Amino acid sequence: MAATAGNFWRGALLAAAVLGYLAATRGHVTTTGVLLATISGAVTSGLGYTVWYSVLPALGAWRAALVQLTVPVLTGLGAALVLGESITTRLMVSALLVGGGVALSLRKK
Repeated sequence: MAATAGNFWRGALLAAAVLGYLAATRGHVTTTGVLLATISGAVTSGLGYTVWYSVLPALGAWRAALVQLTVPVLTGLGAALVLGESITTRLMVSALLVGGGVALSLRKK
């Protein structure tokens, strides 16, 4: 987790440099925008990685891989619930295929 925290700090420094450049050259940077970007980028991602690395040792390698396969589907469904994005046929078919593959992998022999 320490390595990930270090990566976030380095990323924040790079983002601050880019933000400074944009503010100086384009003037399209607002305090609200910076705050929302920081919360969505650093805070939520940091919390997500903290939770992930906390449960990872209990999962084992193959279960962790299966859980990671579900992330795009969960993200799409979360976007539909939270942001009002459309639940498309493609999303539903993808969710069924990924869910079916995970279910087959978890099935006892």
